[in-house]
This record gives sequence, C-alpha cells and structure tokens, in this order.
Amino acid sequence: MKRGLIVILSGPSGVGKGTLRKRIMEESSLCLAYSISMTTRPMRIHEEEGKDYFFVSPERFQQAINQNELIEWAEFVGNRYGTPQVYVEKLRNEGKNVFLEIEIDGASQVINKYASSDLITIFLMPPSFDDLESRIRKRQTETEEVILQRLNKAQREMSLYKHYQYVVVNDKIDRAVDEIIHIISQRMTLNQPS
Repeated sequence: MKRGLIVILSGPSGVGKGTLRKRIMEESSLCLAYSISMTTRPMRIHEEEGKDYFFVSPERFQQAINQNELIEWAEFVGNRYGTPQVYVEKLRNEGKNVFLEIEIDGASQVINKYASSDLITIFLMPPSFDDLESRIRKRQTETEEVILQRLNKAQREMSLYKHYQYVVVNDKIDRAVDEIIHIISQRMTLNQPS
C-alpha cells in the first residue's frame, strides 16, 4: 500500500477554507482524512473538541513545540495553531491522504519539511480583496481590531500564492470544490504504486 499524500489547503483568513474542506471531505474516492489542528484559541459556538480542533492551554502548546511534536505551527492574533506530527504520519501510513486546512505560515513550514512528491499544495484565493473583507465582516465573531489585523495579514498573504503547486479562486463554491477534487484525483493517480 502506498503512503498517503499530504493535501494542504491554505489561503488568507476568511477565504472559505473551512466551507470547501467540509464539502471536499465528502468525496469518498479521495481517501481523505482531516488533520485536526491543536490551538490555544477559545472554542467558537459551532465547534467541537476533537472534531474541529484540539483546544489546549498555552502551556501544553509550548510543550508540543519544545518536544518537536508539531509539523507546523503559527501564532495569529494572540493564539497558536499547530499540526501534530504523530497524527499525520499514522494516517499516511494507513494509506490515507491527510488534509491540512492551515494558515500560510504553517503551510510554509510543511512545504519546507516534506518532499514536493509527498504534497499537494493548494492556495485558495478570493475573487477580490473587497469580497474577502465582506466575508470576514459577515462572520460577526471578532472585534474591529481583530478584523483589521486579519485584513492586513490577508493582503500580505495573497502575494504568496506562487509558493503553491495550484491556485484556486473561490468565486463559486461548487466550482472551486470540483476543481480541488479534480486536482487531488489527478495527483492520486500519479501516486499509485507501479
């Protein structure tokens, strides 16, 4: 059995990564397993422990960094996010393609740690910056200060698309989902044992 690939879906905050991820994960032919990240941020109303994130204390997160337990981690607006390596490698060894929905700082760390043949890197781009701002504001989950921090960071991040193997514009959810499913299917075909 061939080891699974690591599929990275990244892009600026508010671009719709979570919405697309949920739809893509429904495609059983892709043999996807969602990699649950560890975070120090508080749980949002619609989220579940162990399903959306592993919610941990800042002290536990620092311990994970110190013991090299994470394949990537980043700090954003006062909270930390990271991907547990043991969890990812266990899934890959089972032949599953591990889906990482991660911020750009974390994606860069994974891209630098793994061979490109082990990765499918997809940058999700908004149709426009105005569209992205509208999406972030419609959430109504953050203060104006946090919204402005997210928008400033998103402007810088959108120039980093060239570090990814694929760029997908999230203009229409169905179209973007179909495009990402096609990308993963094509790469899985290339990854088949000979």
